[in-house]
Amino acid sequence: MSGTDGRVVSPLVALGVAVLAISTSAILVRWSDAPNVIKALYRVTFTVVALAPLVDGGDRLSLARIGRRDAAVAVAAGVALAVHFVVWFESLDHTTVAASVTIVQAQPVFVAAGAWVLLGERVSRRGALGIGIALAGMVALSFGPALLAAVDPTTEPAADVTGAQYGNALALLGAVAVAGYYLAGRSLRRGLGVLPYVTVVYTACALVLLGVAVAQGLPLVSYAPHEWVLFAAMALGPGVLGHTVVNWALGHLESHVVSVSLLGEPVGSTLLAVVLLSEVPPPGTLLGGAVVLAGIYVTASARTPGRPDQ
Repeated sequence: MSGTDGRVVSPLVALGVAVLAISTSAILVRWSDAPNVIKALYRVTFTVVALAPLVDGGDRLSLARIGRRDAAVAVAAGVALAVHFVVWFESLDHTTVAASVTIVQAQPVFVAAGAWVLLGERVSRRGALGIGIALAGMVALSFGPALLAAVDPTTEPAADVTGAQYGNALALLGAVAVAGYYLAGRSLRRGLGVLPYVTVVYTACALVLLGVAVAQGLPLVSYAPHEWVLFAAMALGPGVLGHTVVNWALGHLESHVVSVSLLGEPVGSTLLAVVLLSEVPPPGTLLGGAVVLAGIYVTASARTPGRPDQ
């Protein structure tokens, strides 16, 4: 990745910018009043549109050579990504930004577990320990407030606790879905560069979301101007500057460095929620979230250092 002065941008600097951009995602989603399927549809669609001018002849040739098997894998990855976006966006309607983002960012835990169960990949003792810590943190984060309310009903209304548990469950489903996206797209990513990979998978994801929106009878264009600004911001910020740059960084940095760096998203999102949404997470959420992040760190750092296939 090159700067305007011709110098190559440091992958670590690019990764830092990407983490900051991704941290804005939950805030942008909260600010929008559009249906969650529509938010996801235009975030993905505008990301593809923004990246289209960067696709060169070699990238188009790679796309033209995609076979039926790879196309099926791309559709599977796109479906998983669509599920991730919809359920995670919905989770933000029911629980705190801190809890939702922390749980959904636990995808390395589910990637490791899924690769172990589905692909027979070995999980080290450290990796298994990290998975256990993260899962324990999720339980504490989700059920800790309910236990506190049972002991002292004045701590938090029961309805709020139930709603938060539902939102946390949706975030958990979002983490599992995005782990499925990574697992499904692993073989496809090995044969494609960043831009062709993002283009084919995001296009599949957008088509799935469009089908869901049409099936639900949701309006596709009748939204206020500020909503379109938010849709574009979701695409250009978390989409292009965020996840696309992360995909690029994976070709230049060790994968465990990238995974661990993404732990900055829950921290950044939580701080932004405090400042921009006046949402201060309760102590139980912060404690449970810290345990989850510790588990993710242990799991990610347990992975064998090395660069993934380009």
